[in-house]
Amino acid sequence: MLASSAVIRRQQFLIRTLGGYTDQTHLKRMQQTKAMSGTAFEADSENILRAITPNLDPSKHKGQAGKIAVIGGCREYTGAPYFAAISALKIGADLSHVFCTKDAAAVIKSYSPELIVHPILEESYSIRDEDKPSISSKVLAEVNKWMERFDCLVVGPGLGRDPFLLDCVREIMKHARRSNVPIVIDGDGLFLVTDSLDLVSGYPLAVLTPNVNEYKRLVEKVLNCKVDDHDAHEQLLSLAKGIGSITILRKGKSDLISDGETVKSVSIYGSPRRCGGQGDILSGSVAVFLSWARQRLSAAEGDLPISKINPTVLGCIAGSALMRKAASLAFQNKKRSTLTSDIIECLGKSLEDICPAI
Repeated sequence: MLASSAVIRRQQFLIRTLGGYTDQTHLKRMQQTKAMSGTAFEADSENILRAITPNLDPSKHKGQAGKIAVIGGCREYTGAPYFAAISALKIGADLSHVFCTKDAAAVIKSYSPELIVHPILEESYSIRDEDKPSISSKVLAEVNKWMERFDCLVVGPGLGRDPFLLDCVREIMKHARRSNVPIVIDGDGLFLVTDSLDLVSGYPLAVLTPNVNEYKRLVEKVLNCKVDDHDAHEQLLSLAKGIGSITILRKGKSDLISDGETVKSVSIYGSPRRCGGQGDILSGSVAVFLSWARQRLSAAEGDLPISKINPTVLGCIAGSALMRKAASLAFQNKKRSTLTSDIIECLGKSLEDICPAI
């Protein structure tokens, strides 16, 4: 009996030490996070979601609810662009494109027939140096003929760091900027931007979504200092100002969002499960909501309570809130086995709970 009691005590100790999870634990953390959200910085995310999510209107035609393009996908990384693109569709965008390398295209197409996949990007290993100028021109010409159709680009998921590929993407971003197309930048797109800040500096329709390491690189590059978590809001504000007229969504326990003028946080409790790919869901989500926010504000002509809020900030708040709600719902169902695909399947219900389609 004593031995049995000792075993139980050791098991309980291990559960506490390793952060053992039960439904009660999840509920408690959700309640704690809800209590924390009553700060001056906390965004009214549910009302923002309601304000910018369009009604389903049978008189509308294909494409009016959003056309999103993901620039990314190479030999090593095919999941990330798929996650970003399919998330956009699951939320409510009408069309979702992926511009990727030829090696990645067939794999991404096999994940879903819903995506429009363009196998046009090239990596250095597959081309000769003397052919690079002509191939680069062909890549840019192919992307450019689609550019003005898109409501938002997502640059970076599964992009990789091949020098020639990054050079092509650099030119794609320049064209998007000239065309006034919003750009959400994540993953290896942030690697490119951190080394070439001129790509986004002064462009108010650019959104960066860095994780902890990507944010550290940006802070060190732009502010020439270390990350200061004790004054996180002010540092984020300074970073957005330092880059110039862009919006940053700093991912973390609470997501912090700043356009250099204001700082907002989204502290809705999501999930303790940190499976890869959740940032890709977020980037696709932000792209959809950013495009919806621009449409809504344009149609409202200043008559909405949200009219004074930057549409890039609105898109970040809505995308962050929905991603967290979907992650929470997925975790309630799957616990430790929760995968990114489970979270994607919860996006629709999570939005429906806030903004019923009918």
